[in-house]
Amino acid sequence: MLSTMTQTHPAQTLTHTTRTITPRSPELDFAAVPRHWIADSSLATQIANGVNLLFPAGERFFVRSVRHYLEQLDDDALRTQVKAFFGQEGRHARAHERQFEVLREQGYDVDGFLRVYEPLLARIEKMSPPALRLSVTVALEHYTAIMAHGMLSDPEISDAMFPEMARLLRWHAAEEIEHKSVAFDVLTAVNPSYRVRMAGMGIATVGLAAFWIAATTHLLVQDRRAGRPLRRHDLDRIKTRKRSIARDVFAAGLRAYVRRDFHPNDVDDYALAEQFLRDAGMVAG
Repeated sequence: MLSTMTQTHPAQTLTHTTRTITPRSPELDFAAVPRHWIADSSLATQIANGVNLLFPAGERFFVRSVRHYLEQLDDDALRTQVKAFFGQEGRHARAHERQFEVLREQGYDVDGFLRVYEPLLARIEKMSPPALRLSVTVALEHYTAIMAHGMLSDPEISDAMFPEMARLLRWHAAEEIEHKSVAFDVLTAVNPSYRVRMAGMGIATVGLAAFWIAATTHLLVQDRRAGRPLRRHDLDRIKTRKRSIARDVFAAGLRAYVRRDFHPNDVDDYALAEQFLRDAGMVAG
């Protein structure tokens, strides 16, 4: 996936001072979202629902990790971006929690997963020093930006989705791209250690993979109990999708991130976000 993105020359790498981050609150109506909202597929839907279950608590963790260092930042432009980053992440968390209500109405026990995931995440946060929490945030923002790029660059993905869910995820993706360098720039300002950055990547990779698999499995088991078992071609698609996620998200992300001179703006895909937001008529508010 990364190989298809537009690469910028190091001398032309964009910086936080060139980007405006705008929190938005689009109107989203999930009332008509069907149980299987991606191509009527249990597998595809639950993979997406699985990662969606991670977002609200995860994004609030991101905000706390970055806010810890807000008063230490001397760069006024970066401080402004950080505050806008808080606004965007808060709105994302609340929008996904509204979608959780639809899952509950459809009979899914999402709270059984959240009762394990959220306290475990809180415990990991409490045990980790601030620099490591920020480093984990930076790594997860990198993975999220990769997924956001895929969402906005491949229309077949959103075309297979129920329109309102596609709108939710494309809005989220656009703003993830818009603020993708913020946490990284904060880490660079307060603790530019390569070892700290890579330690955060290790924890982030293991944690994201484990929680995502657990959430997806939790939902797929409920589909099976509700009379929607996975068919043979679904099982084949699980293997294919696992390879795709491992290759296009995790492997691609790691290859870029391990470079000592890595910066999120090495990949200039802001035009993808700008085009969607302009076409969707999403403004601040």
